[in-house]
Amino acid sequence: MEVSIVMVAILVLVFITIALGVRLVPQGSKHVVQRLGKYHKTLPPGLNIIIPYIDNVAYKVTTKDIVLDIPSQEVITRDNAVIIANAVAYINIVTPEKAVYGIENYEIAIQTLVQTSLRSIVGEMDLDDALSSRDQIKAKLKGAISDDISDWGITLKTVEIQDINPSPTMQKAMEEQAAAERGRRATVTRAEGEKSAAILEADGRLEASRRDAQAKVVLAEATKEAVERVAAAVKDQELPVMYLLGDKYVDAMREMAESDNAKTVVLPADIPAAVRGILGGR
Repeated sequence: MEVSIVMVAILVLVFITIALGVRLVPQGSKHVVQRLGKYHKTLPPGLNIIIPYIDNVAYKVTTKDIVLDIPSQEVITRDNAVIIANAVAYINIVTPEKAVYGIENYEIAIQTLVQTSLRSIVGEMDLDDALSSRDQIKAKLKGAISDDISDWGITLKTVEIQDINPSPTMQKAMEEQAAAERGRRATVTRAEGEKSAAILEADGRLEASRRDAQAKVVLAEATKEAVERVAAAVKDQELPVMYLLGDKYVDAMREMAESDNAKTVVLPADIPAAVRGILGGR
């Protein structure tokens, strides 16, 4: 009975020893092995053998690309505008022992490094440049942190700026500024339109006055010529003149009688005498 117990214990011990010595590392991972508390080697994917009870797997590290979400943060631009920016970084661990022994927590370290570098880069830009230069910020950000994380055995595949927007307070100020600018442009446009209309109206009055003056000159010249011709034709004969004046006199009286304001029209009994009175009482 005692022999059987010893055999079972030996078999269990052998099984445990084999289990501790044989390591299967899955594809996409690497295991960091320590021997007596000190780094010994890194196990690649596949079957690996280590010394039981002396060696142990201290860290299991993925070699797949890791996506790190960089939290949003407030960033102040060169012209003192506050914007909200966040990013996402794609990293790959190429040297696991450096990643686990070189930094306490490489994920937090990279997030912090990206945030500080982003603040530094945007702080050297004006608001308009920061909002419209994502590719430039991305390139500077990648260049700024690639060398630093390479010391930790990590490669930065790429870093993308997810959002870069003005803060709510800044957004409201920008909207008010844009509204004020649109109002100013509308006022200027309206004033320019009124100015152009006034100029055109003044030009119209000037042209009309000029033409009225020309018309009066032409009419005066025509009247002068007509008087001269009548005087030359009549000479000393009074009867034709009286006929013409009498005809005009009758037309004038007719217009007066047809006027809406006319109440009573009094005609002289001796029209020829009235016409002679117009000619000077001869």
